[in-house]
Amino acid sequence: MLDLGCGTGRLSDRFASAGFSVTGVDFSEDMLAFAQAHTSGVQYIQQDIRELEGMADFDVVVSLCDVINYITTEGDLEKVFKNVWDSLKDGGQFIFDVHSLRHFTEDLIGETFAEIYEDISYVWLCEQGEEEGSVVHDLTFFLLDESSGKYDRFDEQHSQRTFSVEIYKELLSKVGFKNIQLYGDFSIKQLNDNKSTERFFFTCQK
Repeated sequence: MLDLGCGTGRLSDRFASAGFSVTGVDFSEDMLAFAQAHTSGVQYIQQDIRELEGMADFDVVVSLCDVINYITTEGDLEKVFKNVWDSLKDGGQFIFDVHSLRHFTEDLIGETFAEIYEDISYVWLCEQGEEEGSVVHDLTFFLLDESSGKYDRFDEQHSQRTFSVEIYKELLSKVGFKNIQLYGDFSIKQLNDNKSTERFFFTCQK
């Protein structure tokens, strides 16, 4: 199994524990360092999934937890799908998830979210990005330093974009994928009506 955008290895570790032989790929050195220190039985490689090299003959490729939403142009999205195609053996499966356009436009853009706990708190602002279907997430974290009893502040900005179901299907088909199936919000039933869905899960076959 190839886990694209594996981050800190949380899912890679679970897949390995379930018996899969797992290779995790991520662009972030810091996340991969954390993954290597906190998981076992997974091979980690630093690469940009838009420029994937040296991957072949995998039975399954997964890209979960918003990874594909960080691919913000149709051209780069097609590159990623082609890289996945090249990484799979014949008959191999590709599984990925993305936020729906409705969720971005109706539930996130213009909203502010916050959580307060004893050791960490955060404020999360969501703003419209420059492109249709894009959103900019401004996050501020306050993390307790136990040695001083004070909170350290960390700021992050994330840019994401999502596309229509039709565009995802079109690009998957263009690079050769077949048996494209759509699921929503962690249900194992295929979608008939996707109007209220927050997160889509695609499965397809080489």
